[in-house]
Amino acid sequence: MEIRDAAKADLPSIIEIYNSTISTRMVTADINPVTVESRLPWFMLHNPERRPIWVADRNGMIAGWLSVQTFNERPAYDASVEVSIYVDADCRMQGIGSSLLAHAIGCGPGLGISTLLGLVFAHNEPSLALFGRFGFQRWGYLPRVASLDGIDRDLIIVGLHI
Repeated sequence: MEIRDAAKADLPSIIEIYNSTISTRMVTADINPVTVESRLPWFMLHNPERRPIWVADRNGMIAGWLSVQTFNERPAYDASVEVSIYVDADCRMQGIGSSLLAHAIGCGPGLGISTLLGLVFAHNEPSLALFGRFGFQRWGYLPRVASLDGIDRDLIIVGLHI
């Protein structure tokens, strides 16, 4: 497996993986599938020098991806970023998420990043466990901030200084 910068040609695979998580109501607050076209502006906001998207490439197949995005536009927050991790359903529990997160932690300082943040639904125990294995701590708890199919969901903010 190779972890590399995402290319525009990877966007359909990125969106396919993302959309596959929507119906689980575990990972994203989106409730309907998104399109490649609708996510193109999001993709274009990323760049390998400051705010990358990395893909886990297994022989030409995208097994997962991680995005690094600006946490807050105000300059004092410039070194703090939000990370999002998505893994193809057929590739879960195979170390893809761990490899991507380890890559982000290792590359962060070179990108001018000192703090990684994850926003995780409280009922998403696999993601909370993943972040916990890498030393992320729970820094915030936002009760009932999302409603998925009429069920109120809590959000946990996890963080790690690198």
